[in-house]
Amino acid sequence: MIAKMIKLKQLLKDKKNDIFWLIFLAFSALILWLIGLGNLPLRDWDEGYYGTVAKDIFKSGNWLYLTYHNQPFLLKPPLVIWLINISYKIGGISELTTRFPGSFLTACGVPLLYLIGRNIFTYRISAILSSLVYLTLLPIVRHGRLAMLDGAINTFFLFSILCLLESRRQPFWAIGVGIGLGLIAFTKGILAIALGGIIVFFILLNKPLFFLRNINLWIGLIVGFIPVFAWYYIQILQYGQEFIEVHFKQQNFDRLSTAVEGNNGAIWYYFIELIKYSFPWLLFLPGGLKLAYQNYQQIWAKLILVCLIIFMLIISMMGTKLPWYILPIYPFFSLAVGSYLATLWNTNNKPYPKLIGISLLIGSLVVLVGGIYLTLTEKNWQFLILGIILGITLFLSAWNIFKKDFRFIPILVVGLYMGLGFFVLSKFWIWELNESFPVKPVATLIRENTPPGTVVYTSFAYSRTSLDFYSDRQVIAESRETLENVASNPSYLLLDTETWQKLKSSNPSIYEGKILGKAEEFILLETFAN
Repeated sequence: MIAKMIKLKQLLKDKKNDIFWLIFLAFSALILWLIGLGNLPLRDWDEGYYGTVAKDIFKSGNWLYLTYHNQPFLLKPPLVIWLINISYKIGGISELTTRFPGSFLTACGVPLLYLIGRNIFTYRISAILSSLVYLTLLPIVRHGRLAMLDGAINTFFLFSILCLLESRRQPFWAIGVGIGLGLIAFTKGILAIALGGIIVFFILLNKPLFFLRNINLWIGLIVGFIPVFAWYYIQILQYGQEFIEVHFKQQNFDRLSTAVEGNNGAIWYYFIELIKYSFPWLLFLPGGLKLAYQNYQQIWAKLILVCLIIFMLIISMMGTKLPWYILPIYPFFSLAVGSYLATLWNTNNKPYPKLIGISLLIGSLVVLVGGIYLTLTEKNWQFLILGIILGITLFLSAWNIFKKDFRFIPILVVGLYMGLGFFVLSKFWIWELNESFPVKPVATLIRENTPPGTVVYTSFAYSRTSLDFYSDRQVIAESRETLENVASNPSYLLLDTETWQKLKSSNPSIYEGKILGKAEEFILLETFAN
């Protein structure tokens, strides 16, 4: 047993193993982010939006002016949408190809974080553990697998930071800082200002003159932002004030001061998000922050404290609150946790914090009972298996903490990885799909019974972008009064049974049409002019 422990620790110390760890981490990340990627329908809002816009490019060949069902799409820059379209051209249009670009880019963040760790930490073990924490964080895995922008943003930001750190020894690397920020701007607009501001603050805390005098940094900014400025210039020429109003004001600046589309929350909203979704690694964060504070003059501590504190302040002060806005926190969360785990790893025969062990024991009981409860209520045995995997993992980790055995760390990593692997292969990793009706049967009904390019009006409470994607038609939610007016002219209506009965009884003369079919709780109706 002692020989195996020595061999494991030697593997982590041998300087010849950097390539091994890069390959291992990259391979592990790609497995977790790509398996079962197409096993569930696209989610509403982001996935439906970006998939539909990419389909428009695929059909029209118009890469420059994005459209959503032939209407201008002015919400986001095009980089990830372009990548989705390339994915469509290679593998056809599907859930897998829609999600692949973002998932692949997010997975690349794991080996990048390892390289950052190797750059700032004295010992390799800190870099390895930080990367493994990032690999096994639920929010990163789940949101990174969706056709969203935020996982890619994390990877571009990590690339910029890695290039900044490397430029201390080889100034040429500073070019990558500007390129990384340009990629962020070409993905999510003015978010590059916030993340770039964090990088500037970090530079000012270290060697401001060295970095600011580095001509490669300025070359990188020029190279990185020329495509961004060119695209924005072309959009403003084409759409004028409308683009400025929608893209800059509504989609960016309004989110700083107001709760756009009702997405509001208290100033502590993101602290609650962190607590909810980062367990069990959250238990080690206080120790990591304390360690960083005690070593605040070292570059790794500055990086963790600056990025964690400043970005948390930025998003907490924003008026609009959405769960995925917190994702750029997690690489630095992982570095903090990884640095603390490394100290525990190297602690010989000294007690580990008992509170962490007790918390893991309580967590094991909660997830096991929760798995049993959900299995009974949802009639899905997958909940039980997941509860058993995580329950055993947390119990064994707690047991080894009480035994003062450093192997609680690999047990926790392996168990969480297995649990997340089972989770993403399950039918509930996108739990928001259960909040509304199954979209595919209704989309098939619409697609098979309406001409291409038709606009369908529905009585459903809100418009669903996933329904637009699968039906190849724009389905617009309207009030009852509007539906009455629409029905007086030739039109297609998607009505739930209750609304259909009410509208028929209130004004039967305008419904001289025919029912084209039914799916779920909906009726597809074609109406004619009186």
